[in-house]
Amino acid sequence: MKGHQKIIDSLNDLLSYELTAIDQYFLHSRMYEDWGLKKLYERIDHEVEDEKGHASALMERILFLEGKPDITKRKTVNIGDDVPSMLQFDLDVEYAVGEALKDVMALCEVEKDYQTREILQKLLEDTEIDHTYWLEQQLG
Repeated sequence: MKGHQKIIDSLNDLLSYELTAIDQYFLHSRMYEDWGLKKLYERIDHEVEDEKGHASALMERILFLEGKPDITKRKTVNIGDDVPSMLQFDLDVEYAVGEALKDVMALCEVEKDYQTREILQKLLEDTEIDHTYWLEQQLG
């Protein structure tokens, strides 16, 4: 199914956020493991898997819309020096992803691509209800 180019481009932008989150969480999880912080390592390593699922969903949708997933782009990866800065950088990524998801969902409404919007709604729920909430609790 040929999709709207604006939506495909926006999905690729979202993909760059998810790939950034994967990279950042992956390094943070390994830092936690190195420091002996097993519970933080396990939680953030789990987040890596969640982000991979999000990236996969975006890639599948881009392909379905006859686009080409761009896996070469990333946003800025921010690596912390201590636990609070690492959690804050991870929360910052989740806030950025949440805002980007809402923007693309609004575009989907305009372009009447309700199936893509539904997929993005599931990603937004993971982002806001699971990832963001947990990070806010840790920093609170």
